[in-house]
Amino acid sequence: MDFNVKKLASGAGVFFTRAVQFTEEKLGQAEKTELDPHLENLITRADCTKNWTEKILRQTEVLLQPNPIDHTGARIEEFIYDKLDKKLPSRTTNPELLGQYMLEAANEFGPGTPYGSTLITVGEYQKRLGGAERELLQTSAATFLTPLRNFLEGDWRTISKERRLLENRRLDLDICKARLKKAKQAEAKAALLSEEVDKAEHELRVAQTEFDRQAEVTRLLLEGIGSTHLNHLRCLQDFAEAQATYYAQCHHYMQDLQRELNKCANSVSTPHPTAAVCPDPDHLSSAFLSGPSSPVATVSSSSSQKPSKLDMEQTHFPVTGSRKAKVLYDYDAHDASELSLLADELITVYTVPGMDPDWLIGERGNQKGKVPVTYLELLS
Repeated sequence: MDFNVKKLASGAGVFFTRAVQFTEEKLGQAEKTELDPHLENLITRADCTKNWTEKILRQTEVLLQPNPIDHTGARIEEFIYDKLDKKLPSRTTNPELLGQYMLEAANEFGPGTPYGSTLITVGEYQKRLGGAERELLQTSAATFLTPLRNFLEGDWRTISKERRLLENRRLDLDICKARLKKAKQAEAKAALLSEEVDKAEHELRVAQTEFDRQAEVTRLLLEGIGSTHLNHLRCLQDFAEAQATYYAQCHHYMQDLQRELNKCANSVSTPHPTAAVCPDPDHLSSAFLSGPSSPVATVSSSSSQKPSKLDMEQTHFPVTGSRKAKVLYDYDAHDASELSLLADELITVYTVPGMDPDWLIGERGNQKGKVPVTYLELLS
């Protein structure tokens, strides 16, 4: 018990002495040992890395989970499952939930009605958009967010601990320097024996050794920030690739959905009563993409009713607004009435009376066919 009290008193004395030294340095009443310029630069770089990593991590979480309440709940749920050493279950995304509501509504209104069948079509695509979003969230969490958190909660805590220890060693060193200086001044006035000076010099040598050793440990840790940057660089590339995959999937899904809805709208305008129903939703499942590199989904068998490319070439429509257009993305024709496109090529486009506004007639040499407007950049 006595030992613990003495240890506590000794620790309090050391803390008080360091506090006095620190205060006097701030007031300019005591000398301060400056760190090596290289070490100072490493500390500045490490602080910058820590601050920006925190900001990037926080904003990425907001980007992937915009609702702050949902974000907080997700973090708490993740923390609980991590402590229980269990895998976090997949969360239902908002598009998936919307798609489910649409499918349930279609059953209430009647799947065979125009509104019901269209709800089924849109609902199926919404569920697949939600699936793509869930894949983005999972991939981003594993390849980008987790490494950033590991740095802040692991490496940075170790660096901070060693830096605090280095600061204490520096304060101890400056305290010993001040004591030696006072001892030599007292010795000059014959107020102290030489033993006091020798003791102060010994304490200074010990403090200098401990300071140098701690500075070396801190320097080695701070130089590891370079490896952290390389790791975060790879994580950033993985995150950008995950985003590119997600947006490519969304783009192709929405292009397919637009085509299906256009067919629904065209069928409603026909006089046949059975044409008002959209394509069978079960048939749509084969049209969905498996990934961003997959070709655009094939349309339903009703597209065979469209005129062939040869028929279009033999039919003379009045040309309206002929102009040049740059192709933005590759496009594979789904039937003979369409024209396949290659990204960055230039083609001539025009429209004909009564044509769907989402499509144009494209010409490339002797080739001619329909092309989607969203794949083009019209040039003046």
